[in-house]
Amino acid sequence: MNIPQMCPRFEKAMELLSKRWTVLIVFQLTNGPQRFVAIENSIPNLSGKVLSDRLKELEEEGIIQRTVYPEKPVRIEYSLTDKGRDLAPLFDHIGTWATRWIEVLPAIEQQ
Repeated sequence: MNIPQMCPRFEKAMELLSKRWTVLIVFQLTNGPQRFVAIENSIPNLSGKVLSDRLKELEEEGIIQRTVYPEKPVRIEYSLTDKGRDLAPLFDHIGTWATRWIEVLPAIEQQ
């Protein structure tokens, strides 16, 4: 029997994107550049420590960029790079799939 092997690039992409909160952070940034607190407040139950860790990982992977504005106080914004923006169609497809196949409790839909 010939068992197909997993593509290493696909495997790495899934490893990166399957970390808890990562996709939600990237999805939130599809709305445009945002500051740390705005991202943190937009995703319930996401701790500041985990957000900080995920932002660093995403920056190292070239999916987001961190821009520091030399103001007082210093302003830092996070935005998607071209690599990150290329994930937007994936989110559209997941949204379409979820609408069709995922049942949500009424209390969750209202959030």
